[in-house]
Amino acid sequence: MQNYDLAIPTLPSRSVASTTEFYRRLGFEGGAHPFNSDYAIFRRGAVELHFFTHMDLQPAESSSGCYIRVQDVDTFYKACSALGLPRTGIPRMDRLEDKPWGLREFAIVDPDGNLLRIGQVI
Repeated sequence: MQNYDLAIPTLPSRSVASTTEFYRRLGFEGGAHPFNSDYAIFRRGAVELHFFTHMDLQPAESSSGCYIRVQDVDTFYKACSALGLPRTGIPRMDRLEDKPWGLREFAIVDPDGNLLRIGQVI
């Protein structure tokens, strides 16, 4: 039972199968919803992301994204680094940095152009 309010991002995906492959490599569990194969749900610990099929999505033009606040950003970064994503292009992953606004964070752009900023309070 959940004892707190929760916001769950719903992001576009050109292909639930491709999105499933990418997010499982990031350590998420889940995939296509059993009642709607055009919708997917993924979880990694307490983090939950939903995806809907958007066949006409242009990744380079996407403005979709979310912020994921985690307890241990260094461990999350290390796990994501194992994918060997490039620093430029789509998909990509930025370096982990301490930001002047008091967060230690990095960013991932997934194959559909969704921007995920992942960080923790310093």
